[in-house]
Amino acid sequence: MDSITLHVPDAAAAKIFYDKAFGIGDQLNFRASDAPTSGFRGYVLSLVVPDPAVVDSLIVPALDAGATAIKPAKKSFWGYGGVVRTPDGALWKVASSSKKAAGAPARQIDDVVLLIGAADVAESKRFYVDHGLTVAKSFGRKYVEFAGDGTDITLALYGRKAAAKDAGVNAAGSGSHRIEIGGDAGAFTDPDGFVWRASADVAG
Repeated sequence: MDSITLHVPDAAAAKIFYDKAFGIGDQLNFRASDAPTSGFRGYVLSLVVPDPAVVDSLIVPALDAGATAIKPAKKSFWGYGGVVRTPDGALWKVASSSKKAAGAPARQIDDVVLLIGAADVAESKRFYVDHGLTVAKSFGRKYVEFAGDGTDITLALYGRKAAAKDAGVNAAGSGSHRIEIGGDAGAFTDPDGFVWRASADVAG
């Protein structure tokens, strides 16, 4: 996986927001869409960062730019992080496994993760393996993470209810996911209805 296209009400406004909020407007593609969607869209995008200070350096600008706090940033047993809903309706989690500031540069992002809330993690895992992805981590039918080359976006699978709970929202939802994935695995639709496009066909 090497690109993400978000379907948004206003593509120009979305790019401005993501530049201000996370500084990643150039790393995402945007397509204007009013496709019907409601509730949980079945995925969460995560920014994995070095320490709590970096989490705050991303969440605060996102809120100032118009995002809504879903789970305010705080410490937990796994680290420090929070979840916001961006103006286009996407859920973004910003998190660090560290609970203490380590002096990392503000707004430094180590990894971008697309977490799909799968109806059946095992079935989706088989599907993606059949399409050429390599499993990096797997915890039974609960969680799967696929390998990248260190520069691509990481794809992970989690149960739909668990993904929604972790993000702080109800698992119910219907309609368009309002997201497309670009990569070299080809063009297809996965068992949960997520659409992939061949990298060469993804418009910037």
